[in-house]
Amino acid sequence: MSNSIPKFSRNDLVGVALATGVGIGFACGDERWAVATEDPAAVLAAVHDGSEARWVWWGRETSDLIAEAGGAIDRCWDIQTVHRLLHGTWKAPLGTVWATLHGLAVDDVPTMGQLGLLDASVDEGDRNEPVRPDGHLRPEWIDGGFAMSPDRLAAWAALAVVAQRRQAAELERCPEPARAHSTARSESAADLLCAEMTRSGLPIDEAQAERLITEAAGARPRTALDEDHRRVERDEIVFAELEPRQEINLRNPAEVNKMLRRQGYELPDTRAWRLESMRDTEPLIDALLRWRKAERIATTYGWRWLDEHVEGGRLRGGWSSSDGAAGRMTASAGLHNLPAVMRPIVAAEPGHRIVRADLGQIEPRVLAAVSGDPGMIDATQQDDLYLPIARTLGVTRDIAKVAVLGAMYGATTGESAGALAGLEKRYPIAMGLLADAAEAGRLGHDVVTTGGRRIRMWVDPSTDGDLDQAVSAAAARGRFARNAVIQGAAAEFFKVWAITVRRRGRPLGAEVVLCLHDELLVHAPIDRIDEVASMVEATVQEAAHYWSAQPDVRFVADVSVVDRWSEAK
Repeated sequence: MSNSIPKFSRNDLVGVALATGVGIGFACGDERWAVATEDPAAVLAAVHDGSEARWVWWGRETSDLIAEAGGAIDRCWDIQTVHRLLHGTWKAPLGTVWATLHGLAVDDVPTMGQLGLLDASVDEGDRNEPVRPDGHLRPEWIDGGFAMSPDRLAAWAALAVVAQRRQAAELERCPEPARAHSTARSESAADLLCAEMTRSGLPIDEAQAERLITEAAGARPRTALDEDHRRVERDEIVFAELEPRQEINLRNPAEVNKMLRRQGYELPDTRAWRLESMRDTEPLIDALLRWRKAERIATTYGWRWLDEHVEGGRLRGGWSSSDGAAGRMTASAGLHNLPAVMRPIVAAEPGHRIVRADLGQIEPRVLAAVSGDPGMIDATQQDDLYLPIARTLGVTRDIAKVAVLGAMYGATTGESAGALAGLEKRYPIAMGLLADAAEAGRLGHDVVTTGGRRIRMWVDPSTDGDLDQAVSAAAARGRFARNAVIQGAAAEFFKVWAITVRRRGRPLGAEVVLCLHDELLVHAPIDRIDEVASMVEATVQEAAHYWSAQPDVRFVADVSVVDRWSEAK
């Protein structure tokens, strides 16, 4: 063990473990280093400066510390993130991760507080070692024992390197090992970006937020009784249009449907898109839609939301690099579901502007890339790829679009059904990839993206013995699987783009502040905004070069510079 840390090179895998107020541990090969320090992130920054090593750590706890210190690390490997990639899980407890990598029974993973009074005695071994004699990680180390001393941090860092090597071996068994390794690296960097966005937040115009909330939900309530009064006022918007007047629970969809039938509206459901077509001629429908807008803001994006999640001009929520299904980035605090009416509150800070960028037709372009279908690759050369597909099929552009999206989502009926047959004939490789995924899902087999992400299927035991239910469940799995392999690949491409923008934007003072499915918001200084906008657009092709196995597939993005998110078209 040494306190003198060497310079690391690009090919080095360096394990790292930090604990504020305790120190930092490093491990590379068979060597370990430990440093006692109050500010371990500062030590990591100094060691990282000028180094192109790949930093290996266990999970989000380390990413959060690095983000808090403003670290500029790009090359990393997050053990928990890669576990989620390989196994298609949402959670990744370290004990389970370690047991899985070492072929140990996951059900036997020890946990804190186990008494084991009725079990045979277990050889606990040396408690100063992180691994028990039975091969499992010690739960007390996982629970914070790793941070009791710099030497323990170094041992914990060394174990991270051991875990990384075993994960790398697992990735070699993926259908496309090189791409799977690449995905593991980019997903790890994306989780570090998520830690940064969690810490920094989304710039918000609080005055505008207060105005919009007041318009929709009324002034800030002073008491609980005042809040109840506001609720009654919102309901009155609808009750005033009822003949005869009646009061119902507007928050119960079944009661709303009955109310509409009593008023002469026979509707299969009360979905917004169905009601919108009637609002201009039906006062009750217009009132119901206005009530929904006000109610959503009052209950989800109202005064409590503002008080709980907005501070210092920033909206903060917890970001995750994977939703556990197809791998999309997700966030709490309403960051991923902010309604359009609230988008004016997302505004650049003084001296800054926002670059908004949206990937165009991303899923069909990803389908072209992962399938390698020559005809579909050729269609991606156009700004609107549905036009050449429509000409090839001899249909309108709208029908071609519905057919392509239907093929990816499993919607094979309606006016696009005839065009779907044309797709299968003209683009057999792309359609074959979707059909294979659908069949695997139908049979209950997990599917894997070209980047190596496992997407788990399910089998509902309640369908046993019921043929109709079993067939319906199998069909649902098939639809999910055919879309998941494309949506998952699209999410992987998007994250490569996001981390590339993060890296390229740092010297320009730009920060990624929102990642919404296929849309980025980048906050940047006014005097560099043109450079940042050009960089964001250029990095689409840079990300495609890194991610896509098909160099001829063209990806496009709509890039604009705005002061408020709502200004973007």
